[in-house]
Amino acid sequence: MNLAEFIINVEAFNANINIPLIRKAYEYATNAHREQTRRSGQPYISHCLEVAFILAEQHMDSTTLAAGILHDVVEDTPVQIDDIKRDFGEEIALLLDGLTRISGIRCVDNVEEHANYYRKMILAMAEDVRVVIIKLADRLHNMRTLEFMPADRRIAIARETHEVYAPLGHRLGMSRIKMELEDLSLKYLNPEIYASIEEKFNLSSRDRESYIRQVVNPLYHELYKAGIKAEITGRAKHYDSIYRKMKKQGKSFEEIFDLIAIRVITETVEDCYHALGIIHQMWNPVAERLHDYIATPKSNMYQSLHTTVIGPEGRMVEIQMRTHAMHRTAEYGIAAHWLYKEGKRAPDEQDKRLSWISQILEWQNDMTNPEEFMEYLKIDLFIDDIFVYTPKGAIKQLPRGSTPLDFAFAVHTDVGLHCASAKINGRLKPLSTELKNGNEVQVATSPQAHPTHDWLNMVHTTKAKNRIRKWLYQQGFQQAVEIGKDLLERELKRHHIEFPADNVLLDTAMALNSTDVPSFLAAIGNGKISCVTVVNRIIPPVQEKPRKETVVSDFLEHARSVSKGVKVQGLDSLVFRFARCCQPVPGDPIIGYITRGRGISIHRLDCHNTASLMNDRERQIEVEWDVDKETAFLVKLNLFVEDRKNLIKDITEAVASADINVRGAEITDRGPQTKGSMVIEVQNVNQLNKAIIKLKNVKGVITVERASSLHFDNFDVNRIS
Repeated sequence: MNLAEFIINVEAFNANINIPLIRKAYEYATNAHREQTRRSGQPYISHCLEVAFILAEQHMDSTTLAAGILHDVVEDTPVQIDDIKRDFGEEIALLLDGLTRISGIRCVDNVEEHANYYRKMILAMAEDVRVVIIKLADRLHNMRTLEFMPADRRIAIARETHEVYAPLGHRLGMSRIKMELEDLSLKYLNPEIYASIEEKFNLSSRDRESYIRQVVNPLYHELYKAGIKAEITGRAKHYDSIYRKMKKQGKSFEEIFDLIAIRVITETVEDCYHALGIIHQMWNPVAERLHDYIATPKSNMYQSLHTTVIGPEGRMVEIQMRTHAMHRTAEYGIAAHWLYKEGKRAPDEQDKRLSWISQILEWQNDMTNPEEFMEYLKIDLFIDDIFVYTPKGAIKQLPRGSTPLDFAFAVHTDVGLHCASAKINGRLKPLSTELKNGNEVQVATSPQAHPTHDWLNMVHTTKAKNRIRKWLYQQGFQQAVEIGKDLLERELKRHHIEFPADNVLLDTAMALNSTDVPSFLAAIGNGKISCVTVVNRIIPPVQEKPRKETVVSDFLEHARSVSKGVKVQGLDSLVFRFARCCQPVPGDPIIGYITRGRGISIHRLDCHNTASLMNDRERQIEVEWDVDKETAFLVKLNLFVEDRKNLIKDITEAVASADINVRGAEITDRGPQTKGSMVIEVQNVNQLNKAIIKLKNVKGVITVERASSLHFDNFDVNRIS
């Protein structure tokens, strides 16, 4: 297609086309792409014209057509956005800027990159939906020429088209583009199925055309007698739709009877309903196959009356009735209600037609997991809607498969969070019941009712899932805060210290890399920060209080004294003691501190008290480990686990398999935030790290951390429980 042919063809769709603008865009793009060719061997400008022509078929305005011709110049040539702004103005520059921002991904397998790409696409669509309409036209022409791509790229592009672009076309109400994208995707994803359907379709074309006449001719006659002016056409359903029917019904092509759809286009809405009555007089309707999308339009603006009847020869036929305006919407979607018709903006009520984009923007801001984002995006794009009613007759639009819980969250978040029971058509039903089109739904709330993890399996809407997840996270966070505060209070009481003031607690939190007190306490409750570490920050460092000696501490001191433990070059017979605040073991970097009357205190270099102790440099002394291979050291480990049967057994066996002796283990604080601890004998830090790795591989173990000190007053070494 050359420019002259393009203009002649486009004028058939838009008599007011701005030909000078189109010529200017064509010449500009031709020059920018002059060195480039497509994989098919054709000049690159041919692709640009084809994209613009697809947009013209959708009745888009001249600005959009010009942007379609220019859509790749910024991404694929040296041309900059500022150049476009200077030569074509702000509006086209903004469209190309939006297209450039959502370009750059080339069918990679990285979920995070895909999620980021689609986030950008949704944001661009919220700013100006024409950006995505141009992208759809671009994708459609690329799919039409996909045979020139390498095999692996064909599959990846077809899958992405089927999973995102076709549903996006559906959401925008652009059925022509959507159906062609689906069929082309099927051609490359299931080539054998596609070829089989195509062959059988061609073989049955004469019979199909003959049957369409058997339906259309008498129907036209009856409508004419009733004074209804109507255009009646018949068409076969597209390949992907037939394939879905075959899969859903478990039938072969020959067994699928409702392959034909008849369309009746009338002058008025009243004529649609009048025609429906006449059709039901002519042929028996199929129960539960009547849908009134005129009274309750779909979320993509689609309006029509649908009925399925037993037509001539006992074959099922779907018949759709709509007005001419509804037909334009069904074919072209958002383009039929264009907000920017040759620069004129329509009333604000048109913005409501894209409300679903706002919903996606709302929940995607709260979602950081890329796989979860992709899952919910596909759900929001794919799902067809149903319409249910409140007891007062208000309509709620929900995705097919929704439950009373989805309905409750659609009414209000607080209603959803406290939903206790539901009635469907006056009958009490479980909250997990799937709603049907036209159901009347009533929900009751209770202050005692609140979400559980099971609710996530009951709901279908992204809003409900997002609100439930957020509530569960907040409750888990609050519980962790309470547990952390309780643990810290108990540890401080052991040292006879009052719970610190908020400013002291905040200083301690910030010193331990927490930004606020609640997050700090939650980290303690989750086992990410040890209470001992916190207490060592709060207690004046040198004033170490004597503690009650236990079997464990006796064992510890004895084991270390046997081989002296550490040495100072050139000095013997010194008294060493290992600081309880950090409990060093062989392999840890250490330093000595000469205490007043209590010998040399050995600390780990990373001990929280080291900085303040080392202010007095005259008391520092360099030390090194001096232990034999048989010397054992006790180390306490703190674990954060998901409690389950035989967990203690699996933990102890995992450590024992590394030839490490377990002196004791127990699970404490059972519940959602289950904590545990264990004491092991190690000879050096390498053996300790080996034990930690073994523990992390045990099912149910979430985190393993070395305790900063040994607190065994209530812990019976040699007990495993």
